[in-house]
Amino acid sequence: MLLVIDIGNTNIVMGVYEGRVCRADWRVRTERNTTEDEFNVLASQLFSEEGIDPAAITHTIISCVVPPMVPILSAFCRKYLHHTPHWVDARSTAQMSILCDNPNEVGADRIVNAVAAFEKYRRSLVVIDFGTATTFDAISEEGAYLGGAICPGIAISAEALFQKASKLPRVEIFTPPAKVVGKDTITSIQSGIIYGYASLVEGMVDRMKTEMKTDPAVIATGGLAHLMREASRCIDAVEPNLTLEGLRIIHERNGMGGEKAQCRGPEPRG
Repeated sequence: MLLVIDIGNTNIVMGVYEGRVCRADWRVRTERNTTEDEFNVLASQLFSEEGIDPAAITHTIISCVVPPMVPILSAFCRKYLHHTPHWVDARSTAQMSILCDNPNEVGADRIVNAVAAFEKYRRSLVVIDFGTATTFDAISEEGAYLGGAICPGIAISAEALFQKASKLPRVEIFTPPAKVVGKDTITSIQSGIIYGYASLVEGMVDRMKTEMKTDPAVIATGGLAHLMREASRCIDAVEPNLTLEGLRIIHERNGMGGEKAQCRGPEPRG
């Protein structure tokens, strides 16, 4: 079995694949101060609840944008799964051209998302990942990674508003209000955050389409993807497990092994 892990600034998403079938997946908080032993306690409990024997996990592949987590997860894999993990970076995806000035600066999660999205749709794409940061990634009709854009995520944008505007209450941002024109403070804040962010998404996608000179499909992933599809007019599909699928695909294409894999310290970026 294959363990796939995507380490983000806010959450770690993990999945266990048996062949091409995802047996189970989980989303847990990213704890930068954890140890390999503490992570094993958490992982072992999750595996147990799904009837997964850790001894059956023979390979691990990881994408990461949190450098302090690299030695922790490397130690966890070596100590408890008895193999060396593979860390995804631009060198891991020989099948996808990275047309950026410095390919090593592209976040591993963005590369993984691009690989998975093109594998499924086989056309020009804009992939939006709604995480701690919101990333926009452009993929050509030929399957090359063209570049993209990064902006603050919805949650941290809202948090900045609540911290800096002392008279404004904290509100839930998981459901769009019925109307854009709010009739009270709470619905006004919800409208501004959700529909305002939806307008940001629509504007960025429109500009990217113009530069790409194609009509790409717009694919969303990440924790708030479903919310933004409801609020935005430009998202064609939501793929909640896009990153996990991308990790599986990269592992499959590269024929990566466990003990023989090289544990390369990646150069994660946002």
